[in-house]
Amino acid sequence: MNLTDITLPVAVLGGGPVGLAAAAHLIERGMTPLILESHTAVAGNLATYSQVRLFSPWRYNVDKAARKLLEGAGWQMPPADELPTAGQLRTRYLEPLAKLPQLAEHLKLGHRVTEVARLGFDKVKTRGREEAAFVVRAMTAEGEREYYVSAVLDATGTWSHPNPLGANGIAAQGEEQFADRISYGMPDVLGAQRARYAGKRVLVVGAGHSAAGSLLALAQLADEVPGTVVVWAVRGNSLAKAFGGGEADGLPARGQVGLRLQALHKAGLLEIHTNFRIRAITGQHGHLRLLGQDVEGVPQFIDGIDEIVASTGARPDLAITRELRVRHDPWLESTDALAPLIDPNEHSCGTVRPHGHRELAHPEQGYYAVGAKSYGRAPNFLMATGYEQVRSVVAALAGDMAAADDVQLELPETGVCNTRLPGVETAASACCGGPAPAASDACCVLDANAKAAGEAGCGCPPPKTASSCCA
Repeated sequence: MNLTDITLPVAVLGGGPVGLAAAAHLIERGMTPLILESHTAVAGNLATYSQVRLFSPWRYNVDKAARKLLEGAGWQMPPADELPTAGQLRTRYLEPLAKLPQLAEHLKLGHRVTEVARLGFDKVKTRGREEAAFVVRAMTAEGEREYYVSAVLDATGTWSHPNPLGANGIAAQGEEQFADRISYGMPDVLGAQRARYAGKRVLVVGAGHSAAGSLLALAQLADEVPGTVVVWAVRGNSLAKAFGGGEADGLPARGQVGLRLQALHKAGLLEIHTNFRIRAITGQHGHLRLLGQDVEGVPQFIDGIDEIVASTGARPDLAITRELRVRHDPWLESTDALAPLIDPNEHSCGTVRPHGHRELAHPEQGYYAVGAKSYGRAPNFLMATGYEQVRSVVAALAGDMAAADDVQLELPETGVCNTRLPGVETAASACCGGPAPAASDACCVLDANAKAAGEAGCGCPPPKTASSCCA
């Protein structure tokens, strides 16, 4: 079977926000999607942290092609500036979208993709390769199934593949042994899992916004339940990333999380361990002991822990495309072309320029990783970025290269600290030095605060444009 067979659908791996947006764009272009979702309902990953309120309002969370389909069926857009929870995003937007007849007939739930290849071609064979269909193998409740498709949009994300606790990128010694006392991501501390954490000494590991959210929830639990103690460990020596841009953050809800976290810190309600690089976990009189070391290799210990929340980020599952000709950046595991735009070693402010099908393309023609998976191990992905990615990729698949190359983001800048409210301009002067300029974005605030504390700052080069102090 080859790609001249026009009846072949386009596979969309993952039924989350970006996957369903990809399906909507395919339908808009007259193509047929085949949506394979591993969970028994759409957006299964969102369900695992449904209690978490998102930083971005509805205006940035709804894809344009999806909205057009929904409104054609009588759906009404929620208030643009309202902040939904992950659960509300699922029930008020993604579930109605998935139930539309145009999508529902092409949606396969409970289909966990295990492998993707070219039909009749292993990775080595070249001649005739691009004319061959893709074969997608999935595990279902009825056993293995295979589907033939003309292209693959891999929106499987990273959330279900969390990074381990070990500071060197592999699991800490004892991490598997004590897995029943470790939660990855953002557990429902104040709801379904309250009893697990109430009255316990809980360690949160990580310096990002997931860690901050869990710390705030645990602090509230500590107010309500005596004996609940909150411990926080980070690998670095700065808490600036978790504290965020405060009032200068373009997403106010995100800024408020940082401000509340700073208030807890100043009030002495957090036991904080910086420069703590976890090596091992051991049992100690019914509790856990964490063995770590600082940057100079000096041993460090955290004792008496009952539960651990690992907010250490996530990574993509690259195994499913082992038989495809994919090329990843050696350290980020994104594409080579995208890596320079998102590398956190260089872009600690999280500024990401608009990008589309060209930056997302692999040597295997017709395969694209989109959404959070496209970023590999780099953080700071936003849904609006993924929506523009799939719009561009689908336009390229349809042969509309003008539209595919016209890549624009509704957000002027994306990432952890550079999203700004409409109408708020960033000062054109360099943010990397001295106090933050008036009306500056969160990147500049982070840099100024870090330097004021005697730290290195965010490492931004001088601004290249007035709207991007860290690009």
